[in-house]
Amino acid sequence: MFRVITIEREFGCGAPHIASQLAQTLGWKLWDHLLTEEIARIANVDPSAVKRCDERMDSRLHRLAKTFWRGSYERSAALGTQIFDTDRMMSMMQEIMNHVAREGNAVIVGRGGPYFLREHAEAYHVFLYAPRSEKIRRTMAEGHSQHEAEEMVDSIDRERAAYIKHYFNADWPTRSLYHLMVNTAVGNAPVIQTILDTMHLVEGKPKATDYEPVGVPVVSN
Repeated sequence: MFRVITIEREFGCGAPHIASQLAQTLGWKLWDHLLTEEIARIANVDPSAVKRCDERMDSRLHRLAKTFWRGSYERSAALGTQIFDTDRMMSMMQEIMNHVAREGNAVIVGRGGPYFLREHAEAYHVFLYAPRSEKIRRTMAEGHSQHEAEEMVDSIDRERAAYIKHYFNADWPTRSLYHLMVNTAVGNAPVIQTILDTMHLVEGKPKATDYEPVGVPVVSN
């Protein structure tokens, strides 16, 4: 029986609203902003620090600075206790994802969920996408200008692809991970119904995957 749904998505396809409505329909907990708050609580940092690391790699300048600081034991210790970055967040994520999966009745949005839980038998993995024009339309409907929407749609997915490549040694999206991939241009309600119907149809059946990650996650030393 599936007790967890992971939602991976292209930016602007409406995934946050779809995941929220899906969780409400099932009566499950939504791990989206809540996941950010949980990471912040465990790391003892402000949620804004977690948001800055959300599905994007640290800047090249930051990585160069980390390499420099690690030249000294004392500086390395100070860095580890004071700096919250994507590497630190990723070192925590497997345990957090396992905890959420054990608790069950959860809809997880992004954050590498299908990669961390790729072997979890009770996890159902969904990828949501949409045509670029639809993603721009949805982003503009949230109050952004057309120029802002175009820039966000193009740049955020590039950051996500780089993040997945770096930390999971995989292309994004890794199609073999997903039970279902849905075009959200058909509308939120049909997407939610398709997820629920298909989940019940494939429940209990094995899902073959040829994705073999090299170290999950790959965190810099």
